[in-house]
Amino acid sequence: MANAKTPARERRPKEETTRLGREIYERDVRAQVEADHHGEYVAIDVETGEWALSEDVFAAVERLRAQHPDAVDVYLLRVGHQVLHHFGGRPWRRIE
Repeated sequence: MANAKTPARERRPKEETTRLGREIYERDVRAQVEADHHGEYVAIDVETGEWALSEDVFAAVERLRAQHPDAVDVYLLRVGHQVLHHFGGRPWRRIE
C-alpha cells in the first residue's frame, strides 16, 4: 500500500521481472551465494538490484521488504536449483 508521499508504482509483466531478476542474479548475486548457501532462498528487488537471503522463502521476502518497503517486482529463486519448489517425484538436480 502506498502512502500519501509515495504514489503506487505499476507492476512489470512477470516475464520482465523474471528476465531482470535472472540478469541481476547472474551478474551481482550468484558469485556471492553459490558456494555457501545451496538450497537457501534469494529475493531480488528488480527495480533497485537489492537482495536478501534466507533459509525460508517468506523470511527472504520479509528481509528484502524490511530494507525496501516499496519493493513491488520481486524475483525469487532457490540457490543451486532450477525451480523454487517442486511437488512429488524426485528432487530436481543441482545446477552445476
